[in-house]
Amino acid sequence: MAPPPSMAAASDRAGPGADPGAGDSSLRLRRPPSADAGDLPGDSSSGQRESGEPHPPPPNPQQQQQHEMLYFRASAPAHRRVKESPLSSDAIFRQSHAGLLNLCIVVLVAVNSRLIIENLMKYGLLIRAGFWFSARSLGDWPLLMCCLTLPIFPLVAFMAEKLIRRKLIGEHVVILLHIIITTSVIVYPVVVILKCDSAVLSGFVLMFLASIMWMKLVSYAHTNYDIRVLSKSTEKGAAYGNYVDPENMKDPTINSLVYFLLAPTLCYQPTYPRTACIRKGWVIRQLVKCIVFTGLMGFIIEQYINPIVKNSKHPLKGNFLNAIERVLKLSVPTLYVWLCMFYCFFHLWLNILAEILCFGDREFYKDWWNAKTVEEYWRMWNMGVAILISFLVSAVFHEICVAVPCHIFKFWAFFGIMFQIPLVFLTRYLQDKFKNIMVGNMIFWFFFSILGQPIFVLLYYHDVMNRQAQASR
Repeated sequence: MAPPPSMAAASDRAGPGADPGAGDSSLRLRRPPSADAGDLPGDSSSGQRESGEPHPPPPNPQQQQQHEMLYFRASAPAHRRVKESPLSSDAIFRQSHAGLLNLCIVVLVAVNSRLIIENLMKYGLLIRAGFWFSARSLGDWPLLMCCLTLPIFPLVAFMAEKLIRRKLIGEHVVILLHIIITTSVIVYPVVVILKCDSAVLSGFVLMFLASIMWMKLVSYAHTNYDIRVLSKSTEKGAAYGNYVDPENMKDPTINSLVYFLLAPTLCYQPTYPRTACIRKGWVIRQLVKCIVFTGLMGFIIEQYINPIVKNSKHPLKGNFLNAIERVLKLSVPTLYVWLCMFYCFFHLWLNILAEILCFGDREFYKDWWNAKTVEEYWRMWNMGVAILISFLVSAVFHEICVAVPCHIFKFWAFFGIMFQIPLVFLTRYLQDKFKNIMVGNMIFWFFFSILGQPIFVLLYYHDVMNRQAQASR
């Protein structure tokens, strides 16, 4: 049987005496020679052919030149298999979009540069800190003294643990003591802040520290209770006693408590994985970054956020279109501030503490920005399971940390966190409907950064301004 015309033509081009199969192989692929190296007649880079036979020796320069000449001929086929367009729905997530990412970065820089110039031309350089931090903040001695006396509560918790270890008090008594201690560590600063007309920033810092102390004390109580239960079980010869790490079964000491209070973790352990040394130069570099990004946050707040909220109306009392315009205009700077805050605290500051304390486990967060649902975001952020109790506790502490320093209890922060529960079911439904896991990620970013944060900034700002106006009358 005579070979097909294309094969015969390939044999003729390959030269007299050439193998037809070899000629077809030389012409078979119209791709760059580097990509087709494995398809050359004598290519040995692929090891063996599909039939399992070894490749012949590599081609000589003359054969390589003939192959390159065939590659550029008009008769060499350009279309050889079914392929999708790079931006088609079936291929878009298998392609590299580095160029489009660079374009987005260039456009982002250009747009923000224009906004910076426009803002400076309209308002000039606005650097003040009266709303967040004022001269009276240095005189908030009650709040400072409250902050300095917070370590009393973990000391009392340590004494309660020592008493039960010596069997001087019962289990129910120590549980009651821990409930009283953890409740007091929150109520105490709330009362102090409400009694004193302090600056918002001072009150927020105090409530933030008190909230961290509360979570640490809850973990301290739970872990020590569990250690006591496991110790009793191992003494009775429980089966899982062989799997318990003796290092994490030690009695609480004052050194372990102090280290836990300073360590960048909310989970108490008698011992932690430690690093060998402190990198002093690395710590200095991270401190410089922390200072730079903290200053950037202050600049964005004073130069962009304050003018926007001052020129706005209460989102629930003003014109609807005006409120939407303010929210969208506020979404970009608030997102920048929030990202800077995350980077400063959860990355830079916690790593600085970990380096100074030689704390080994530094997975303080996961890639929450890739979260496909709100539920997954909370699991990555809190490094745990996002269930109703997690939303409830987070909502309560968000409300306390914001409402108490502002002296306003409208429960905006509480409802904002709890509103994310129906979003969990919404993202699940839309993912099942559209069969696309990125739908949830888009919804997460839209409600979180475009709508959520700007709305609550406007709500709390106007409520604070109204309260101050009423107090001045």
